[in-house]
Amino acid sequence: MTVHDTGERHARGRYLAAAGVFAVGMAGTTLPTPLYGLYRERIGFSELMVTVVFAVYALGVIAALLAAGDFSDLLGRRPVLLTALVLSALSAVCFLAENGLPLLFAGRLLSGFSAGLLSGAATAAVLELAPPGPGARAAFAATAANMGGLGCGPLLAGVLAEHAPWPLRLPFLVHIALLLVAFAVTRALPETVRRRTPRPPLRPQGMVVPPQARAAFVPAGLAAFAGFSLMGLFTAVAPGFLAETLDEHNLAVTGAVVFSVFCASTAGQLLMGRLGVRRALPAGCLVLTAGMVLVACSLLAESLPVLVAGAVAGGFGQGLAFRAGITDVSAAAPDERRGATISAFFVVAYAGISLPVVGVGALTLALGLRGAGLVFAGCVVLLSAGVGVFLLRRPPRTD
Repeated sequence: MTVHDTGERHARGRYLAAAGVFAVGMAGTTLPTPLYGLYRERIGFSELMVTVVFAVYALGVIAALLAAGDFSDLLGRRPVLLTALVLSALSAVCFLAENGLPLLFAGRLLSGFSAGLLSGAATAAVLELAPPGPGARAAFAATAANMGGLGCGPLLAGVLAEHAPWPLRLPFLVHIALLLVAFAVTRALPETVRRRTPRPPLRPQGMVVPPQARAAFVPAGLAAFAGFSLMGLFTAVAPGFLAETLDEHNLAVTGAVVFSVFCASTAGQLLMGRLGVRRALPAGCLVLTAGMVLVACSLLAESLPVLVAGAVAGGFGQGLAFRAGITDVSAAAPDERRGATISAFFVVAYAGISLPVVGVGALTLALGLRGAGLVFAGCVVLLSAGVGVFLLRRPPRTD
């Protein structure tokens, strides 16, 4: 084995380790998804409050992205990643100590701060730690770690809550143990950012999209908004629909249904590498549209198999569009603004995961869960189909 081969193997191990840290951090953000029904029984609150608790997390993500989206460009990737892992552990502690809504809100807010820091910094770290050459594998590792982590959270919590003791405690204890491992791994990773001297002041930058990235950012951002709306529906509202409409109370099944969305997203991201950005971005939007149509049909027919089919199709389309979008935006952004640009991309995505879901929760008061879901599905269908048609007529420049 040559020195070059050994160095390439080490580089591959480093970016995969960073992707693992990313996945562990993101898993904590969806860990409570199958547990909301238990919290509702224990504390007593409505479906609207479930979406509000969920939205607090998304608001935390957006606040962190807007306030600290470029901090990893200035301080380095590793300090920001370590801070995000500490915040995730504090979130788990809030859930362990939970005795009412205030600590649920605090836990979700801290989880949102953690995810906001992770989204830009971890994505950039994975891309930068990859060995030289085509960045397709690194881009897939970053986006798959994001979606895979989000999917593993509900699956882990659902299985533990259904088949192990302490359903509202054990999932968070297991996650804290995983965070400790991730913290140690992060400390061992090399820093990829060369610090500037003197260091620019740390100031909230807001939405930072360099001029050269804007043409790629707008359609990719709209596609991400639509795709993350689907994710928000399944992580916040689908557990309630399964329990109330389909009479499915098995928490492991709930976790598996939510996991199927993110698993399909990862599969879509894998296919994007073969299709390329120009074809994958519009195709992803149109497949997402078909998935949302199936979700609407499942609401009308009260069918679990159709709901799962919609979850898989929608997740697959979201994965295609998400990886194509982040690849296009990352390629268009200058090196010194890549972390901030990726953070801005995630701001748009997390606006999609929060605002529509709260709307669904509010509509349930007047229309019920099924009616609110149908209105939501119709809106996402119109948005994703419109973006898909636009991109067919004006495809991205990135190949």
